[in-house]
Amino acid sequence: MSDVRVIIQRDSEREERVVTTGTTAAELFDGERTIVAARVGDELKDLAYAPADGEVVEPVEISSEDGLDILRHSTAHVMAQAVQELFPDAKLGIGPPIRDGFYYDFDVAEPFTPEDLKRIEKKMQEIQKRGQRFSRRVTNDDDARVELADEPYKLELIGLKGNAANAADGADAEVGAGELTIYDNLDAKTGELCWKDLCRGPHLPSTRNIPAFKLMRSAAAYWRGSEKNPQLQRIYGTAWPSKDELKAHLEFLAEAEKRDHRKLGSELDLFSFPEELGPGLAVFHPKGGVIRKVMEDYSRRRHEVSGYEFVNTPHLSKEKLFEISGHLPHYADGMFPPIEFDEQNYRLKAMNCPMHNLIFKSRGRSYRELPLRLFEFGTVYRYEKSGVVHGLTRSRGFTQDDAHIYCTKEQMAEELDNLLTFVLDLLRDYGLTEFELELSTRDDSDKFIGEDEDWAEATEALRQAAEKQDLPLVPDPGGAAYYGPKISVQVKDAIGRSWQMSTLQVDFNQPKRFGLEYTAADGSRQQPVMLHRALFGSIERFFGVLLEHYAGAFPAWLAPVQAVGIPIGDAHIPYLREFAEKARAQGLRVEVDASSDRMQKKIRNQQKAKVPFMVIAGDEDMENGAVSFRYRDGSQENGIPVDDAIAKIAKVVEERVQV
Repeated sequence: MSDVRVIIQRDSEREERVVTTGTTAAELFDGERTIVAARVGDELKDLAYAPADGEVVEPVEISSEDGLDILRHSTAHVMAQAVQELFPDAKLGIGPPIRDGFYYDFDVAEPFTPEDLKRIEKKMQEIQKRGQRFSRRVTNDDDARVELADEPYKLELIGLKGNAANAADGADAEVGAGELTIYDNLDAKTGELCWKDLCRGPHLPSTRNIPAFKLMRSAAAYWRGSEKNPQLQRIYGTAWPSKDELKAHLEFLAEAEKRDHRKLGSELDLFSFPEELGPGLAVFHPKGGVIRKVMEDYSRRRHEVSGYEFVNTPHLSKEKLFEISGHLPHYADGMFPPIEFDEQNYRLKAMNCPMHNLIFKSRGRSYRELPLRLFEFGTVYRYEKSGVVHGLTRSRGFTQDDAHIYCTKEQMAEELDNLLTFVLDLLRDYGLTEFELELSTRDDSDKFIGEDEDWAEATEALRQAAEKQDLPLVPDPGGAAYYGPKISVQVKDAIGRSWQMSTLQVDFNQPKRFGLEYTAADGSRQQPVMLHRALFGSIERFFGVLLEHYAGAFPAWLAPVQAVGIPIGDAHIPYLREFAEKARAQGLRVEVDASSDRMQKKIRNQQKAKVPFMVIAGDEDMENGAVSFRYRDGSQENGIPVDDAIAKIAKVVEERVQV
């Protein structure tokens, strides 16, 4: 047998080996149990792949991003096999890996029940223990149609082939633009076919290589994401390289569930989503209104100090405005349908920038006015599909803290630097401290407008501004807005989840489309640069993120009620009311619980309400002109003079610290 030369690439280290022709990747990495696949060139390969002469082979660890995807996609196949063994009439949809897990869609007569999921998970454990081999097999369209004649959704994917990735999320895991492949699950001992699925792969060598998994829930999902298509049943699961990692993930999910802003919003009486309004539309209750007002008032003060001018714009306009801006051609799917009256179409606004352009254009502008910083709490409306609407963090109506800065090209670098510093400092004021920046650029797609030179200049300006912050900078090719590149501020919350917050965008295109001009120092007419900036993203979304970050226990400056007076007996109520009145005179939000409940129940109620300060008073406190503090964690501080107690609450509020 002849030999072949193979190069093993591990990070920066390269090792050349001469092996027998037909040697597989599994044999190259024999004994390395954490390696589940190989990267050859730009392609991931099963460990059964035999490298050709001169090929560079890189091992793929199960804990890497690619390795986790392979683990989870393999587990999705095991789940689908288990479903079809238990429900023989089930038809297969799509089963891709997703963040932290996987799902698979099935066409079944009845929705899955929790008991069904337990049975499916038990069957999966049986399949996992059998050690079935995942075996890749190349086929063609005609043969695949014969083999999968009883799987209508797979037949549809075969017909789409190279366009499958655009036809549905996850479809590219099944069918690519190249050759068509089927993966067989083979009995470990006999090689007998146990199950098969249309799939691009790669997969783990065997079901026994799946260390730990769990099924999470089921839900309805439309085929290929369209409400016009049949409704399927989707089962979500998760899989990890070890049982310890699975346990840690489940504990994380339990903590995240406790922090779910929708749950906390109801428990703390902050907001609700009335069915009469429709999905994705929230109403804020008085306590939620207080938090929102404090957030907005603080933001306004900071913007005033930084030289912004406040504007207001209407909630709808003639459709023509969004044609001029380019939003209708490029963003129509995200906008609500037109409203026809006065023999023309109007649109609910999905963004504020076109109207700010009209403010700039309303009169002649001089270079002396630049940079012109316009700021608005502007409510916008976006058509989010029902399946992706998620409380305050993905809604259909929300208010952006939207700013648009018009400046000269010479001012652009300094303005971006100041903008990014302003954004990060304000987010820190709200208790968020761990950041990462993402630079979204254009690719070759036809969704982007404008000249290459303008894009290059804008992208470089954003890059330089980002690098000055000394934070991690992550590339996002193709993620730019249609009119210009952007920086997104990614924030980690208290339990390590990453949220996209503020965005900054450089736009040479909208000023051109609107014909915006200013008179330069030499008397010539010049086009300004337009900088887009949403600091919170939206008030609603930021509210939801903060609620989850603090698990409802807001710092005192944001808390709807900063202190509650709790009398030991009814005789102490007037004394605490005087305390509350004195505190309110200093701008503090203080109430007194004068209900008929016993003192211990009042304390429990206020702990559930997550009030920062419980102010307790009894006979001894009254005699000494003092009060006692009880904190959210159950600790207590006794005998504090009234003036000192009020001063302490005021200091904690002023310094925006947590108690």
